[in-house]
Amino acid sequence: AGWFRRLLHKPKPSSVESLKSSHSASSSPSSSSSSSAKSSSSSPGTSLATRSISLSPLSALDISASDSPRWDKSYDVCICHSEGDMELVEELVSYLEGQPESFRCFLQLRDAVAGSAVVTELCDAVQNSHCWVMLITPGFLQDPWCRYQMHQALAEAPMANGRTIPVLKDVDRKDYPRELRNIYYIYMALKEKSFRQIRDTVMRYLQELCQSSTKRME
Repeated sequence: AGWFRRLLHKPKPSSVESLKSSHSASSSPSSSSSSSAKSSSSSPGTSLATRSISLSPLSALDISASDSPRWDKSYDVCICHSEGDMELVEELVSYLEGQPESFRCFLQLRDAVAGSAVVTELCDAVQNSHCWVMLITPGFLQDPWCRYQMHQALAEAPMANGRTIPVLKDVDRKDYPRELRNIYYIYMALKEKSFRQIRDTVMRYLQELCQSSTKRME
């Protein structure tokens, strides 16, 4: 409830123009392994839990316009998780979908088409989502379907560009999947803070996606 109270009291920007001008003065990469994160550690697989992700100050209108490349895919976020972590995932989805940007989340048990093959649904979810949150818990590490979906996401975007967002919970760093060692992760110590970091990372990726599209049109 803390994040919701802060959201209600969060001051709104005075105008879209002021937001755009401030963005031009401070742009940052879309990857969760950004230069600011790299400056804190030179080794891959480092946690971002102690850092605040610098969110580019663009308004929600920039990613929600009718011609935004955001709508090129069915979902903004695909949550990859084990069945045992369903309660936590439902909280995360509720948080993201309740944001002013109304992030569109794929939740397998809710959004998968009844009667469809599991492999087909998992692959479609990855291909039709902008970002993929990997909730890496002990259950995730033991679930072959979670690893399959992780490999599909890495095949879709092998370079760390902000699309794959690993989130560690109750897992030692030594058990962090080797396939993700070149991507910085979020360590979930405080749930509220981690949810905010996930939201900020997805938002940054979508903002950069819109920026790239605008530059190509120019």
